[in-house]
Amino acid sequence: MMSFVLGLLAACLLLLMAGAAFTYAYGWFIGRRYPPTGRFMEVGGLRLHYRDVEPAGESRGTIVLLHGASSNLVESMLGLGSHLAPRYRVIAFDRPGHGWSERSGGLSAAEPARQAALMAEALRRLKVRNAVVVGHSWSGTIVPYFALDHRDVTGAILILSGITTPWPGGYIGWYRRFIASWAGWLAMRTLALPVTLVMRPWLKRKTYAPQLPTPGIVRNGFIPLAFRPGAYEANMQDFAVMFDAVSRQSPRYGEIRMPVTVIAGDCDEIVWSDLHSRSFANAVPGAQLILLPGIGHMPQYVDGRTVLAAIEALAERIETVPVPLARMDRDGSDAIG
Repeated sequence: MMSFVLGLLAACLLLLMAGAAFTYAYGWFIGRRYPPTGRFMEVGGLRLHYRDVEPAGESRGTIVLLHGASSNLVESMLGLGSHLAPRYRVIAFDRPGHGWSERSGGLSAAEPARQAALMAEALRRLKVRNAVVVGHSWSGTIVPYFALDHRDVTGAILILSGITTPWPGGYIGWYRRFIASWAGWLAMRTLALPVTLVMRPWLKRKTYAPQLPTPGIVRNGFIPLAFRPGAYEANMQDFAVMFDAVSRQSPRYGEIRMPVTVIAGDCDEIVWSDLHSRSFANAVPGAQLILLPGIGHMPQYVDGRTVLAAIEALAERIETVPVPLARMDRDGSDAIG
């Protein structure tokens, strides 16, 4: 019996060691295959990675893009930014902990209010005023803070398939405790990544359902960056704080006093549009709700014309000062797309 127990413990130890070796080797490889594409700014002791793209002629305003879970600024530029950059100044962030942006501070650093404060400070340093702030999916928890607490940089907001509202049975205290524990720390650095990679084809299909995934989205959108140990942990922390965060912030939605548009597909299997998008639009005075029939969680790839038109309509409602600048990133590199 003792030998069986020792053998089982040895097998578990070998499995954990193999998982850890794979996780870090995979992260090392991905980091070199998908390098930073923008510039860095230190805010609050952390480096934020961002892209700042100007149009070739007169700018019609500033658009700020915030990506969802398991994503990064390259995907934001691919889905929306490259189409807006010929007419607008487009700023896309890697949210803290994602892509090439840093995060520290455990679960408290994942709080949407904290992420919003860091990126708002970065926008102030970039001399941004009256921007249209666009948030997809998980960033639906962040964008309301721009309208509530950072109005000096924000002129309008657009939530795209965003998480905004607490849902029945959504409290997952056990998961929050697990992510903050030593067991969670160990799991995310050993076995969690290999299991997730096995599930990735299913996750991609579900994210786009009922549509088919956009061809090449994983490679062209630098999605594997989300599977490095630090970014993977940041993603899990985001999910751990999500329900409590929207429970705290949702009573404030009635205080929002700026142009607001909410867009969602009515067949979204990831973020329920009736619960999140419709509830948020009803809570915000004057908010416009656009429900897209037959579309899932990624409207920017399925009906990009409608999404872009809604962003531009918000920009037209904001008073801007045209500034002619060359269409290039602030670091001098060509814009994506």
